[in-house]
Amino acid sequence: MVDRIQELSLEAVMGERFGRYSKYIIQERALPDIRDGLKPVQRRILYAMEEDGNTYDHPYRKSAKSVGNVMGNFHPHGDSSIYEAMVRLSQDWKVREPLIDMNGNNGSIDNDPAAAMRYTESRLSKIADEILRDLGQDTVDMVLNFDDTLYEPTVLPSRLLNLFINGATGISAGYATEIPPHNLKEINNALIYLLDHPQATLSQLMRYVKGPDFPTGGIIQGLDGIKDAYKTGRGRIIVRAKTELSALKAGRQKIEITELPYEVVKSNLVAKIDAIRLNRDVAGITEVRDESDREGLSIVIELARDANAQGILTYLFKKTDLQISYNFNMVAIHQQRPVLVSLQAGLQAFLDFRKDVVLKRSAYELKRAQARQHIVEGLIRMLSILDQVVATIRSSKNRKDATQNLIDQYQFTQQQAEAIVTLQLYRLTNTDVTQLENEHAELKAKIEQLQRILTEQEALHDVIRTEIKAISKQYVSERRSVIEDQIEDLVIDTAVTIPEENVRVLVSKNGYYKRSSLRSYKASAPENGLAEDDLVCFEGTLNTTQHLLLFTNLGNVIYRPIFDLPDLRWKDLGEHLSQQLTNWQGDESLIAALVVDDPNAEQTVLLTSNDGFIKQTNLTDLIPKAYKKKSIMAMKLKQSTSRLLAVTMVTPTAQSEQVVIFTQAAQALRYELNEVPIVGNRTSGVKAINLSDGDVLVAASLADDKMTQVALVAENGAFKHISLAELPLAHRATKGVQIFTQRKTRSYQLAAACLLRTNDQAVSILTERQQEVNLQLSDYSQASRTSNGREVLDIKKLGQAIQIQPLTLS
Repeated sequence: MVDRIQELSLEAVMGERFGRYSKYIIQERALPDIRDGLKPVQRRILYAMEEDGNTYDHPYRKSAKSVGNVMGNFHPHGDSSIYEAMVRLSQDWKVREPLIDMNGNNGSIDNDPAAAMRYTESRLSKIADEILRDLGQDTVDMVLNFDDTLYEPTVLPSRLLNLFINGATGISAGYATEIPPHNLKEINNALIYLLDHPQATLSQLMRYVKGPDFPTGGIIQGLDGIKDAYKTGRGRIIVRAKTELSALKAGRQKIEITELPYEVVKSNLVAKIDAIRLNRDVAGITEVRDESDREGLSIVIELARDANAQGILTYLFKKTDLQISYNFNMVAIHQQRPVLVSLQAGLQAFLDFRKDVVLKRSAYELKRAQARQHIVEGLIRMLSILDQVVATIRSSKNRKDATQNLIDQYQFTQQQAEAIVTLQLYRLTNTDVTQLENEHAELKAKIEQLQRILTEQEALHDVIRTEIKAISKQYVSERRSVIEDQIEDLVIDTAVTIPEENVRVLVSKNGYYKRSSLRSYKASAPENGLAEDDLVCFEGTLNTTQHLLLFTNLGNVIYRPIFDLPDLRWKDLGEHLSQQLTNWQGDESLIAALVVDDPNAEQTVLLTSNDGFIKQTNLTDLIPKAYKKKSIMAMKLKQSTSRLLAVTMVTPTAQSEQVVIFTQAAQALRYELNEVPIVGNRTSGVKAINLSDGDVLVAASLADDKMTQVALVAENGAFKHISLAELPLAHRATKGVQIFTQRKTRSYQLAAACLLRTNDQAVSILTERQQEVNLQLSDYSQASRTSNGREVLDIKKLGQAIQIQPLTLS
């Protein structure tokens, strides 16, 4: 007893056991055989139904009976796995040529499950007969089943290259297979060509096999991917739905989907598109309907008037299973090993298998024909001495004695003598002699033909070629999938992904930003959620199709489409830019926000720094491709203390406008805009004004022909407004003119300035203590350039002015 105990390491035992298990599931469960293209369970289903006479020319039988036969005789696994395999073989949207003809609910393209096997009926389809036809003629090896009570074939003698025609999918230990279905006629034409040209190249074979032909049709893109797959066994293609745009009433359009990519679940796709409609992920979809019926598949997407139909379709291709990526992984069992199968290797392996089957079948038929010929020769000789033979049989004691007497007296062989003894009396007519002679002649011709097949390669090829052509003729079907050479790049037009609506937008100096619905704005205004020490940089009603450029004091620009702003309630604080931007700095703040309708427009932006530099930069240079996580440089600042001061949008027609510069030392300069060059975003620009030592810019504006006045406020609280014409037109980088008269007893340093239009009636002054003072211009007469105005601010109480701007009176 002790001698039977072995000490083995767990690692060795597990490795050996898992190796055996892996070998079993690779060879006997998950992967198809390269010869008949079937997995073991599929092969056993077809064989069991054939043995039971459950063929296409017989009535249907309950599926449960077939499943029971398979499970009880050949496949000792769960009945559900057997039935699922049977159902898949019957689904014409999963396999190109169904091998099972099922009567009843066998599922649907909506992924509905098939009815229970007790409710459905099934039988072999007609084309399945081509896979089983040569069975029983010693064409394939037979092995004992799991309980050694019956024999089953190791492979079926298929006349179809089922591996390519119906494809295969499966996952095993360390291996997976994904072989798409193909068109039967194309595969058969390639087989015939390869039979006649054994050295055929891939390009020659692809004259016949254009690519996969999915049962659900669709459009295949990527000829290079098909070539890679046929050359190496691996490749990638794109499969998209077949769609059609058509007009509806009142200027509306619809998209109709009539074919889907392979194995896409229709109900899930419809639900996904409808969710896109409900979530308004794309603008313009009004209704999604599944109108599929027995006439065919039809999904209708109705669009709103003036909707971008092509843009919506592109979005759906990108975001739904209207377009999928299909990856070839053509693995099959070849000579008991899993191998990657190229097109040429798969075709050649099938031809070699067919040659072997036809040779074995011919040898079997030859043996039977020769045996029958021997019997017929005996019967013909017997008829020539019929009376003696009858007398001999009558005088014999029994059948065995009669057989021996015929052998002894007339030299018949054992087989001939037994055939004569069992011959029925009605066959003993002159007519039967003629029939025997005709049969003998037919057998002689048949034997000669079979011997040629067994000895001459061309005769063997003729048989295979004839059989392949006959199958093509009987089961031909037109190609369903369209093949396109190139894969189309899908670039989503962002205009179709934005529900067009007006929203209220707020951007603060400290870097908080948000958008809110107009309803939320009206319910909460004037409360805007900002902290008391924060200021509004921009507030206004914008459309979601517009864009924002946010400029910071450190010379950076941040791009945000309006639809991309955080959608919050108006009374919420908003989201801070540092939550998304990785390069936001602690001392950074926003100084300006520009609204842009078209980011690709040919226009420029005027930028000015407080250390006296100015430039124009093209709008397109300020809009980065990757914008979400980083700001980009808008203007290079010369010194660490330099700051971006002012930003103004310039249109192509505005080059005749004038730049107006104001400094803290109360100097002002006006000159033509065309003196400011257009340069890149990573530059400092040119000198805007000739600054005195210690002086800095306070304001910079762009004046058009409607700008007629200048509003000025000094650090000491004095205010005045003067005519713009008081500032003489000069040139860039000059000194400018004085706009306040400095006194020995009191300094008039400029705190803020702005330009006013003809119809402006009031201004608003904001102080450093967040106090706002509004002034009616009619209360203050227009002053001269050198006057010092009137004191309007109590700076001890309110603080110094930091901003002045026109006030719109409601």
